[in-house]
Amino acid sequence: MTVTHLLRVLILTFLMDGWRRWWELIPQQFRVIFPLTLFFVQFFVMACFLYVAGLIVVGGKRARFTDAFLISLLGTVLSMIFVMFIPYPFIPLILNIFVWLLLIKRFYETGWLGAIAVGLLAMIIFLVVAIFVALIFGIIEKILELLFHFSWFLRSV
Repeated sequence: MTVTHLLRVLILTFLMDGWRRWWELIPQQFRVIFPLTLFFVQFFVMACFLYVAGLIVVGGKRARFTDAFLISLLGTVLSMIFVMFIPYPFIPLILNIFVWLLLIKRFYETGWLGAIAVGLLAMIIFLVVAIFVALIFGIIEKILELLFHFSWFLRSV
């Protein structure tokens, strides 16, 4: 099973059967690697976006990369703990928002409005980058499909 096929199965399962059964599609030997990879990717990506948003909103003296690194580390760990141990989905969501804003407020030495501005700007930057990366991968996928289809056509002639 290729990675593309596995991703398509996961997406279709998520859309058709809901989010509860997608974990069963991951082979047993990869079930530990998946959450660890997700943690580190979320951790490093959020640190970069928080740093850029912090530079724009609060300036370079208060927004250091080590602060963004600590905000991202603590926020990611606490978010995962909330999601793992609180059974109701709405309560961890509210706690996550509050904790992320509190961490931004504390480490960037800003007020609540500054923390909200940093958080919103980090999300906007993330969305722009995600759309751009998805567009690039979509274009690359179409080019590869055309190349493989064309090479298959040449072999059959």
